[in-house]
Amino acid sequence: MSNLSATDSAHATLKPTPQDLSHLNTLGLAAHAGAFVTLDDIAQLPALSALAQQAESLLVLGGGSNLVLPERVPGLVARVAFHGVRLLEAQPDAWLIEAAGGEIWHRFVETCVNNGWDGLENLALIPGTVGAAPVQNIGAYGVEFEERFHSLTAWDVSAGRFVEMTAADCRYAYRDSAFKHDAPGRWVIVSVRFALPRPWRPVLAYPDLQRHPRLADGAPAARDIFEAVCEIRRAKLPDPAVTGNAGSFFKNPIVTAAVRDALAERYPGLVSYAQPDGRYKLAAGWLIDQCGWKGRTLGAAGVHDRQALVLVNRGGATAADIMGLAAAIQDAVAQRYGVRLEPEPVVV
Repeated sequence: MSNLSATDSAHATLKPTPQDLSHLNTLGLAAHAGAFVTLDDIAQLPALSALAQQAESLLVLGGGSNLVLPERVPGLVARVAFHGVRLLEAQPDAWLIEAAGGEIWHRFVETCVNNGWDGLENLALIPGTVGAAPVQNIGAYGVEFEERFHSLTAWDVSAGRFVEMTAADCRYAYRDSAFKHDAPGRWVIVSVRFALPRPWRPVLAYPDLQRHPRLADGAPAARDIFEAVCEIRRAKLPDPAVTGNAGSFFKNPIVTAAVRDALAERYPGLVSYAQPDGRYKLAAGWLIDQCGWKGRTLGAAGVHDRQALVLVNRGGATAADIMGLAAAIQDAVAQRYGVRLEPEPVVV
């Protein structure tokens, strides 16, 4: 288990207080919690379990980048703020790195690059925390989180104990994991361990990377890929600090080869990617764009003008505004292409 530092007290307490959550979710939705605690010491976890037993519900909050919050959040909200990054072992074929669940994901990736622990650079600038990454099973630019995952330590809130989990325990799938299917609020991810490959090899299959001038010589360092990914994301995606958004709002749908071939015959420009199991992943952004939604606004919610996958808060949007826009987009895509888009964020 992680040896993240704890206080000397065996009876660390937590006192819930009201909290404005509008600055703790990247969509910038006006939201308020009647009972809120910050977890910055693992000695607080037994106290969290005690509080959770008495609460109507428990919402575990990381960076708030994958959430759609209502104006009043019921029950108890616990923000994970454990910190720490360390090299556990330099194995012959991998760097074994541990990061606390409250670490900001992008800062952790940059720390790895700065230390020569390469392998996460394609996942730069993804919003959120280290502890949220295994929940969502994040991925970008040709690299998936599960490919670099080793194991994690989680606190089972209901059982009041630490649990070590492997990839098999986490049941990873495309933008999915066991954590999304277990009872809400059951798990607090305390720390995550990564096996970063030695020797390192760049992952450059993604078209945007192949076209980037910084990577044109064909032999880039991890730092070059890190900087290129940051530049690409900043050019395509809005900064949540400026324009409220939750990143990609919809998953790329995965369909059978027969469905993909039928759609490609009707729509020759269809963007799709072959999967190892013979199915195809369709580009949800392309589907949405073709339905005419890029740049459109519905009430206070809108679709980003450079990336149709991103829904934005134009100012004063509520959860109902965001989900109303999402439903309209889902209906349009389903009517035209016979494919139902699935939202990525957790709707509280």
